[in-house]
Amino acid sequence: MAHTVIVNVGIYDSMRIRFLALVLGLWIILKRFTKWAWNPTGFFSIELRDNPPSCLVDTTLGQHKYVKLKGIKFHYVEAGGRSQPLVVLLHGFPDCWLSWRSQINALSDHFRVVALDLKGFGDSDKPVKRSSYRIEAILEELKQFIHSLGVTKCTIIGHDLGALLGWYLVHREPELIEKFVTVACPHPNLYWQTISTHSYFNSQWLKFIQLPYLPEIDAMKEDINIINDHFSHLQNNGKKNNYLEAYKYAFSRKEDWTGPINYYRNLPFTRISEDSAQIKTSTLLVTGNNKSQYAKLEGVVQSTDYCEKFHVKIIDGAGHFPHQENPEMFNKVVLKFLKVSTIAEKQVENRSPSQGLIGHFFGAVSNTVKYGNSVIDSVQKKTGGSIPTSLGLTSQNKDK
Repeated sequence: MAHTVIVNVGIYDSMRIRFLALVLGLWIILKRFTKWAWNPTGFFSIELRDNPPSCLVDTTLGQHKYVKLKGIKFHYVEAGGRSQPLVVLLHGFPDCWLSWRSQINALSDHFRVVALDLKGFGDSDKPVKRSSYRIEAILEELKQFIHSLGVTKCTIIGHDLGALLGWYLVHREPELIEKFVTVACPHPNLYWQTISTHSYFNSQWLKFIQLPYLPEIDAMKEDINIINDHFSHLQNNGKKNNYLEAYKYAFSRKEDWTGPINYYRNLPFTRISEDSAQIKTSTLLVTGNNKSQYAKLEGVVQSTDYCEKFHVKIIDGAGHFPHQENPEMFNKVVLKFLKVSTIAEKQVENRSPSQGLIGHFFGAVSNTVKYGNSVIDSVQKKTGGSIPTSLGLTSQNKDK
């Protein structure tokens, strides 16, 4: 049964968002006009992309499938045995199922894995009406999608926008979610106040996109250079540039942006009721610790206040895309959270108690030295408060 936990922001906050959208929108338009006047030909240049890069239609990762729910077609890639527990992967913005290319195989050894193209993205349908992307409609469709796979429970792993939707879903449909992994995304009630200024999609952009039409046109400028900026971690070598081309193909038309932007035209106006109970679903919060992360670290830490049972993991050296920047470590962390033991871990478990104790001690010391001092001090300075003692930057439960 759905729980009424989603509320709208107050009238003052709503009017403030709309006013700033107008002011900042005009300012950004002026900046873009200046740039266009300097280079009118290059500003709106765009390469024609008629055929999808091979990685977008790759069948080695899994089967490409479709399901239609209330007239909306959803595309997803599925791998693993159907009898295994279901894990649903929800990508971020601007992204698609390809975001999880390094996780599908690793997870499908133990789970039935489904990487979904959210509505408005990739090869899923792209309705243009803003009302199609109301949070209540999105959550109902996600619930129906999970049930269409023949299960009543699943684990959700979400990144960025996908994690934001996951937070709402686990609050609203707790009986549907076995476990929840949020990647680089704080709780919805903290998200909007903890966006890093290092993000291209910062608070100014979030207000600018409240305007109609112009944000979609702006996203297309300079051959969709916004993709280069957002996925800068993919520009390290030539091979990975195929992924950049895949993303540019997926967002090569104005209508490819309207649906995705509509999420952010609606979501700033909704919150989770502060009267709602803590999330009882076991939750893992994963983020990076370098300056390219889009959500400030304190936002991730403070999100634990909304969880009864949680674990926090900082992927050292990663930014906004820990699952892509350090997939080996990310997969190890997630599999451990999902209680999948590797051969090496089983050997450790079979050691004598004294050996296990010594190993655990030195591992804890290493983690504390590596992460604890720098991260905890940094967060305390920014928040002016204290970090929950359960954080420890290793997986522990929070006692309430």
